[in-house]
Amino acid sequence: MAHISTLQSLIAGRWLGESAAVPLHSALNNNVIYHTHAEKIDFEEAVTYARKTGVPGLMALDFQQRAARLKALALYLVGRKEELYVISHLSGATRADSWVDIEGGTGTLFAYASMGSNELPSSNVLHEGPAIALGKKGGFAGTHILVPRGGLAVHINAFNFPIWGLLEKFAPSFLAAMPCIAKPATATSYLTQAVVRMMHESGLLPEGSLQLVIGSTGDLLDRLNGQDVVTFTGSAATAAKLRTNPNLIANSVPFNGEADSLNCAILAPDVTPDDVEFDLFVKEVVREMTGKSGQKCTAIRRVIVPDHLMDAVGTRLRERLARVVVGDPSIEGVRMGALASKEQQHDVAERVATLSMGNEVVFGAADGFKPLGEGALDGSFFAPTLLMCRNAFANDAVHDVEAFGPVSTMMGYHDIDEALALAARGKGSLVSTLVTRDAKLAARVVPLVAATHGRVHILEREASVDSTGHGSPLPQLKHGGPGRAGGGEELGGVRAVRHYLQRAAVQGSPTMLAAVTGEYVRGAQVNESPIHPFRKHFEDLKTGDSLLTHRRTVSEADIVAFGGISGDFFYMHFDEIAAKESQFGKRIAHGYFVLSAAAGLFVSPGVGPVLANYGLDNLRFVAPVAIGDTIRARLTCKRKVDRNRKDVFGVGQGVVAWDVQVTNQNDELVASYDILTLVSKRE
Repeated sequence: MAHISTLQSLIAGRWLGESAAVPLHSALNNNVIYHTHAEKIDFEEAVTYARKTGVPGLMALDFQQRAARLKALALYLVGRKEELYVISHLSGATRADSWVDIEGGTGTLFAYASMGSNELPSSNVLHEGPAIALGKKGGFAGTHILVPRGGLAVHINAFNFPIWGLLEKFAPSFLAAMPCIAKPATATSYLTQAVVRMMHESGLLPEGSLQLVIGSTGDLLDRLNGQDVVTFTGSAATAAKLRTNPNLIANSVPFNGEADSLNCAILAPDVTPDDVEFDLFVKEVVREMTGKSGQKCTAIRRVIVPDHLMDAVGTRLRERLARVVVGDPSIEGVRMGALASKEQQHDVAERVATLSMGNEVVFGAADGFKPLGEGALDGSFFAPTLLMCRNAFANDAVHDVEAFGPVSTMMGYHDIDEALALAARGKGSLVSTLVTRDAKLAARVVPLVAATHGRVHILEREASVDSTGHGSPLPQLKHGGPGRAGGGEELGGVRAVRHYLQRAAVQGSPTMLAAVTGEYVRGAQVNESPIHPFRKHFEDLKTGDSLLTHRRTVSEADIVAFGGISGDFFYMHFDEIAAKESQFGKRIAHGYFVLSAAAGLFVSPGVGPVLANYGLDNLRFVAPVAIGDTIRARLTCKRKVDRNRKDVFGVGQGVVAWDVQVTNQNDELVASYDILTLVSKRE
């Protein structure tokens, strides 16, 4: 990628910026490496472009197609990742730090591509069913749908993860058909610009789906409306300022905040220095202090340990920190790089001075700190610093002041209730870690910690073999926290996509609801034809295509045979006396026999488009089936999802969910479920 000394914004499909403005410096030696651009951005143009070009372009695709684009984009970026590593080096990041940012970002794209493919429909209406009957005669029902908002998302990101921070917000909003205007923190915006250039060059994104702002957001927030969304990652003070923007308040623009917090790690009282868990605790604290040079919103800031283990923990931490080599990450053996900028270096130094008042410095700059590398003395390096607070209940600063760098404060507790009280003094955090071997203690502690923390990480020897660690947000799990942490939510699987969609209740007849949702709703009109639904290819099937089967009377021989085949001799099926004394008053058929018998009624046995049944959803045995009862089934095409895939022979296939209702001779429902099948397309 060619070096462009003046960074550029991507506005309305073109790159803007020629004249140099604010200089940006290398974290390694303070040399000027880039400038922001001096040209002002026309935010009215940016907003109009997102609405008039971005929204229609994204809406021309459905959820499944957008998921496929995300996967293709992830593959494209992985192919160019080494270019990003070279640029990331300038931010002071080690290869491991950059891996979290670069490959963590592309991994998030892969994750959302997979979740979108597996969980979202091939349309732009997401049905939150089931529908609910609202009348006694079956003609009126209600349900909920989620639809694209028709607006844009403004993503304002922090300096510490310039790539992951962009992509973890972009992926779910792209799936939700919301064009994005991304504003990275200026200090590391050169890395965000690099990945946005790649995304733009890929040709995979519909026009207007992503714009980039280098520098100030100007009056951008003043131009938003109620269909738009703002997300923010950064300091609590900046979050509070943005959240109270008069226009956002006046138009009820959703604002999702994720702020830096004083996360904690608790060493439970059952752990001793001889336990594996003791070493796991020490390793986790040091990893969180030194990874990304402590510049993570999830980093461990407060280390909460039993009073009698304060010195033992302090000694182990000091020993490990003394082995951490700090300097230019290109030098072999260096394990910790620099802070992102001189401004961050000065800010962390000021906060450490505040935290040091009345506390002990267990390890810090006085312990032989000398970063390696040419020009390192002019760089933004900071010594790993561990403080010890002997009376954390009397020291507000350790619970209020965050040094956003390789800095943690140890504090002691007398019993687990005091540990919980100290954890809560953070006034809301993104994540906490509990290190314990005691499952009963974890069961007691976690619900209490969860009240003030967005995520709780339980660490012990069994989990350690796979644990991703305290500070690693995962796409499948919620990222965010209450109170000081911002009160917002990001990630969490498809939940994040739903944040960018609009929920609406819909009322009407089942037939109308089926038309709106794209799914068959019970009670809606069905389409019966001489052609068995299992004989239709994916393209030919329509939701509502249905088959009402012939009948079958259940005999005692059926129950005996099924028991012999399955090995299920449960008394309700074979013990006449016990069955009579039960709530049913008689022997009943196996529930799974009813399913098998229903399949025998509706399956078309010959070779055809239905390739395989790969699952059952929402199974309920509603009423018992006794000897002599007669059952039949109604099979209805409920939902079609075109996942745009082909089999080994190159023949396309889609997923079909079938609604199955099994009834008895009185037309009473006895079993209800969905079956999922792969159905081939015409060759």
